[in-house]
Amino acid sequence: MRRPALVAHLHGTDDSHSVTTLELFFDLVFVFALTQITTLMARDPTWRGAAHGLVLLALLWWAWCSYAWLGNQAKADEGLIRAALIVTMGAMFVVALAIPESFGDGPGGPFAPFVLAACYAVARVTHLAVYLVAAGSDVELRRQLLITAIPVGMACVLLVIGGAVGPPAQSLLWAAALFVDYSGIWLTGTSGWRLPSAKHFAERHGLIVIVALGESVVSIGVGVADRPLSWAVLVASLVGLGVSVCLWWIYFDVVALVAERVLLRKRGEQRSRLARDSFTYLHFPMVAGVVYLALGMKEVLGYVAGAGGHTLSDPLATMPLVSMYAGVAAYLFALASLRWRNLGRPNVSRLVVSVGVLLVIPVVAVVPALASLGVLLAVLSGLVTFEATRHAEARQAIRHAEHQAPA
Repeated sequence: MRRPALVAHLHGTDDSHSVTTLELFFDLVFVFALTQITTLMARDPTWRGAAHGLVLLALLWWAWCSYAWLGNQAKADEGLIRAALIVTMGAMFVVALAIPESFGDGPGGPFAPFVLAACYAVARVTHLAVYLVAAGSDVELRRQLLITAIPVGMACVLLVIGGAVGPPAQSLLWAAALFVDYSGIWLTGTSGWRLPSAKHFAERHGLIVIVALGESVVSIGVGVADRPLSWAVLVASLVGLGVSVCLWWIYFDVVALVAERVLLRKRGEQRSRLARDSFTYLHFPMVAGVVYLALGMKEVLGYVAGAGGHTLSDPLATMPLVSMYAGVAAYLFALASLRWRNLGRPNVSRLVVSVGVLLVIPVVAVVPALASLGVLLAVLSGLVTFEATRHAEARQAIRHAEHQAPA
């Protein structure tokens, strides 16, 4: 018998499957969206602004993760899934455009909070519909998707209602939507999910971390885009770049390799559960942490360049300072938790440094903004040096063995 036309143009995956160029193109929309969120928080450097940014980050992350799972089920650049990704790119691009007015609509044009919520709902519903087709004759996967549709549908309804009514009820309704979505996916379990390619899944998440780190680098340039170049700006820019390089090193030098290999060794539901825990959930605080770091670094560069009447001796304002340091702490804590989930034991040095970074905030709150960024670079450089020296042999074994078990 011939397969239905929609299914005939889908191509399944296996452990040799890797990320497609369409998925990389798809990620560019999220690059823009992350930039929009950083700008939104920079325009409202208060705890309310930081909370709004977190809500938007959580929404974007869940949409992105949904399509990472779909692209693992069937190749993203073929047939129906190609069409779905292109449609979703359009919907998420509109979401990104609406972010600056997501919690306070400007004069003229459509009501931005509703536009954002409606387009986001389109992306999520499209994902479920196409996933059902991609599931083919897999009864367990189709059942899992139908169960998952319950919390997803409830979350989308709450988002759209919140977007329609606007502030102040909007914030509560959107927070409730996130709670339903995140907890619902966890509670529905992993018994029916499939993850044919560990390589693809790990690579997808590695690339989104790169996207976030790229936003931290971009934020350095944006912070001084309209200011004259000075020696202080040059120094601050290189210090900020150094912080981003340290975060890249801490994840990609060894952790990303180990995470992929551990996932590769799992089969069936064990692989799906590990993918959900290590990547879908534990990578979110990493990405969010980098975005909050980007916010802080953008503000530091503005201070150094003299924006807003600031001088080189001015301490960084409280919210950007806490965002910068807490972002790094969240990144390190997530990595320590990732090791615990993958290998059964946490990374103690990263846990210690994550706590230390939070404890030092009152101290750096009274030093010049550039010095607070310099302290962060010194701490992260010290961590990188310590780990590279103490675990030199294990590091070499992991980096130069194709599938060797991690030490």
